[in-house]
This record gives sequence, structure tokens and C-alpha cells, in this order.
Amino acid sequence: MRLSTKGRYSVTAMMDLAIHDKAGPVTLADISQCQGISLSYLEQLFAKLRKSGLVKGVRGPGGGYRLAKPANEISIGEIITAVDESVDVTRCGGRADCDNGDACLTHELWTELSNRLHEFLSGITLSQFVDRPGIPELSMQRDKMNGRFILARRQAEAISQGII
Repeated sequence: MRLSTKGRYSVTAMMDLAIHDKAGPVTLADISQCQGISLSYLEQLFAKLRKSGLVKGVRGPGGGYRLAKPANEISIGEIITAVDESVDVTRCGGRADCDNGDACLTHELWTELSNRLHEFLSGITLSQFVDRPGIPELSMQRDKMNGRFILARRQAEAISQGII
């Protein structure tokens, strides 16, 4: 099984949103710059994430994207499924026709592995992963490297002063 960039980038972008959600909407340009993901690719992924009800767009100055529901209610499996990614490790896509139209000898093994992978990913929420040791520090380090830390701090100051 190999998770494509669609799944990996979607989870990375959603992690970025979850980490910065308290500071307000996050632009795709910020995510693109900080996470090294193509802006046009992010636009495609976010169209699917929005359609699945995982993110919502905020229009106007200071706009961008926010999580559509709390991070503790969004599983990694849900994100991967939203972008049409599969965690199926069978050769036949789960159809049981892998050996000339019949199930192969190991079909049940690969089906069970696929099910366990899906259960594992569905059992981890964004908030659980964001709260892991080292994740906040790594995020702040990347933000500083990309000049994002200063923008987030200015936005937080503007909010506290009632400007935004």
C-alpha cells in the first residue's frame, strides 16, 4: 500500500489549519509556502475537503480557510477519504477478483490489513496529532523560517485590539 501525495498533502494541510485555527483563517498561499505544497494542488484538494464538510472558506480581507468542525471531531481517515484516497492494499481493489476473476489465496489477509489501516487512521483525530510532543515546536520553527510567525502574531495583536 502506498498513500499518494493527495492523502499526505491533505493531512499535512489540515494539520496546518488545526495548528493555526485559533489565529484565524489560514490562506492556501501560507500553507503552500510553509508546507512546500503547490498552490494549485492545494486548491484542488481544498475543493474536495470543503465539499466533504471538513473546511470552510472565509471571504474578504483576512480570509482563508478554517476547520468546519473542531479538530477533535476530524479523523485522519476522514481526511484521506474526503480526497478520494484509499487505504486498500488488495490487488483487486476489494472486489475479490484478483486471481482470474476469483479471490486469490491471500485476499482475506490483504482485506483485513486494509480494514485495520482504515480503523487505525479513523481512530486518530487532528487534535490528537497536533498535541503530540514536538509538533507545536516544529510548526513554530517552520512558521519562523517562512515569515509566517510574524504575520500570525500581528493578526493575534489586531484581534486583541479589536481592529479585526
